[in-house]
Amino acid sequence: MTQHQSPQTMKPATAAKKLGVYLEATPADFREGAVSRAELNQLQAEPPQWLQDLRANGPHPRPVVAAKLGVSIAGLARGGVTEALTTEQIEALKQEQPEWLIKERATQAEVRKETVRIKKKNAEKAENTERD
Repeated sequence: MTQHQSPQTMKPATAAKKLGVYLEATPADFREGAVSRAELNQLQAEPPQWLQDLRANGPHPRPVVAAKLGVSIAGLARGGVTEALTTEQIEALKQEQPEWLIKERATQAEVRKETVRIKKKNAEKAENTERD
């Protein structure tokens, strides 16, 4: 006796996160139903026009906005950015270079530098342990 498994599905919010798009900007039929793993794979392999447009123009979710600005999500919040932004709005912020953005980019650069330093230190430590 073989059991037929139902396809694995996810909430629209999870699918939107995996696609890197802002859920509220997706079409209603996407937001209202469950998304199967196969549907998600199809959307990733052959994005429909609405998905291409969202990825290109936004509005973008906070993780995407943060990445495009070169800051952390917490840095966005400290800068007062709590809503999804369009590509145009992100480009305007890059041009304006508000003080908070300059500060948060510097903070992010320091965090990255420290992460590299720690990885290097740990790699050297592991290498020395292997030798002993």
